[in-house]
Amino acid sequence: MVHSKIHDENENGSLTEDSTTEESSGISKPAEVEENLQETVQQLKDQLLRALAETENVRKRAVREREEALQYAVTSFAKDLLGVADNLRRALEALPAEKEESLPVELKGMIDGVKLTEKELLSAFEKHKIQKINPLNEKFDHTYHQAMFETENDDAPAGTIVEVLQSGYVLNNRLLRPAMVGVTKPVSK
Repeated sequence: MVHSKIHDENENGSLTEDSTTEESSGISKPAEVEENLQETVQQLKDQLLRALAETENVRKRAVREREEALQYAVTSFAKDLLGVADNLRRALEALPAEKEESLPVELKGMIDGVKLTEKELLSAFEKHKIQKINPLNEKFDHTYHQAMFETENDDAPAGTIVEVLQSGYVLNNRLLRPAMVGVTKPVSK
């Protein structure tokens, strides 16, 4: 305990000594002051580390969101083009292959043009990571397929896709459109 002597003049002009301690005057001990300062420093370090971690998380989230935006920016446009791809395929399937040989040269040229157009469109899809889903004879997966009907079939296990009515598409493994399919069900006895 540190004592200090304070000299006061009393009413008659003589000096008196007043002995006080640091505790009684409200002044903390140096050890307590140091401990309080260390606690404050530790709290400030903790706040700083939390703020830095939060800043890093915000930065990472912004980078991830930017990458996703770039990856999926063409989603709406791609969905619009799926109908074009479907119509080109339907046009080619409308003419049986055996009749194609007997067509006039002008129509053969038009058929070839439609084939080349479809090929170019599918190449553009591939370039932009749009992939066609054609799940014939695969197990039904509700994530990528939409069952349009069920049919009894002894040749395939229940839940197998036996007919694809409309192909599905994914963009960077994100579904653009599910494949519309027919699925087997158990044969009733």
